[in-house]
Amino acid sequence: MADYKHPETIALHGGTYRSDPATTAVAVPIYQTTSYQFKDAKTAANLFGLKEFGNIYTRIMNPTCNVLEERVAALEGGVAACAVGSGQAATAMCIQNLAQAGDNIVASTDLYGGTVNLFKNTLRQQGIEVRFADPADPKNFEKLTDEKTRAYYGETLPNPYLRVFPIKEVSDIGRKHGIPLVMDNTAAPVICKPLEHGAAIVLHSLTKFIGGHGTSIGGIVVDGGNFDWIKNRKRQPLLNEPDQSYGGAIWTDAVPVLTGANIPFIIRFRVVLLRDTGAPLAPFNAWQIIQGLETVGLRMKQHCSNAEKVITFLETQKKVKNVIYPTNHQGEIKERAKKYLSGGNGALVGADLGTAEAGAKFIDNLKMLYHVANIGDARSLAIHPASTTHSQLSPEEQLAAGVTPGYVRLSIGIEHPDDIIADIKQALAA
Repeated sequence: MADYKHPETIALHGGTYRSDPATTAVAVPIYQTTSYQFKDAKTAANLFGLKEFGNIYTRIMNPTCNVLEERVAALEGGVAACAVGSGQAATAMCIQNLAQAGDNIVASTDLYGGTVNLFKNTLRQQGIEVRFADPADPKNFEKLTDEKTRAYYGETLPNPYLRVFPIKEVSDIGRKHGIPLVMDNTAAPVICKPLEHGAAIVLHSLTKFIGGHGTSIGGIVVDGGNFDWIKNRKRQPLLNEPDQSYGGAIWTDAVPVLTGANIPFIIRFRVVLLRDTGAPLAPFNAWQIIQGLETVGLRMKQHCSNAEKVITFLETQKKVKNVIYPTNHQGEIKERAKKYLSGGNGALVGADLGTAEAGAKFIDNLKMLYHVANIGDARSLAIHPASTTHSQLSPEEQLAAGVTPGYVRLSIGIEHPDDIIADIKQALAA
């Protein structure tokens, strides 16, 4: 596997795939199959017994998905990855791979509304407590930690607050206690590498910037291979105690022997969580997302450049009460944007128009920008979070997440910036 340094190259050539071994086709094939022919009975037994790796069933692995997994792992600087059916599945399974009933995790207060609901309700019903820490002070994570804390969780560039997460600061606290930091890097592919700053696990909603074209739902989890699971046996029981679903296997003992790599997290994620919960990424969706992945490095440059131009325009408009962007914060929050983001500050822009009525009227008068519940498309998108993505939160919770009644979230696309600004301008005037 070549060690490419630049994201534009990695997105096209990362991983082991060069051409299809059967046909020599350069484009990645869609392996639209459920099952795989075993070489012989012994090979089948070895595959099921985790004595060797190979394709068994597409619910667990697939060659098209494997190309995507290798390339995204390389893009993030990780060791291995596992693709799943959605970003939400990636988040849920990450936590379930580390915590069980009676355990807890500490998560940032700055999170996607759907993640907050997952953490506050569904995981709680499963017996996993999620404690919320304001990342403005990284020490808040340590204050909420006890002997049952299994993970820390944050978003690199959380929307709608757009306060860059203190990755190294929280990671350093976690490693002192044997706790891995899981980072959702959905909004910042290419421009941020959380694993380089101490995160142990990175996940993406592939639906967003990596897929980039609003055609396919998907998620992925990348194992950094940089966390000492064995040293922290007591803190991480799911990886260090016998797993009865695999004949009593202890993952931190079995995986290094099998793979030669420090990836017990992602192996258990695949062969236990993905196998049992059944949320694989479909091969066709994986293929669609690969098409987007190939240009993500180029698109992120244009996303970020266009966003900067939109901000310059919005800051001149009297009807805009406040413009929210990573570098528009003050003090330490602004410094984190400089520290962790490179080559751009993201495509997400917030504009506070003062009232919920003003926000709704602005949305209804847009002509080019799409009004959709998504981010990261090549197209520019807009939404009013208080009445949609964050509507299930209380008013107090909305404000804590940075959602004011008149807040409008823009996901700036790759159209010509003059056309984007013209549409925003006429919608404000209307």
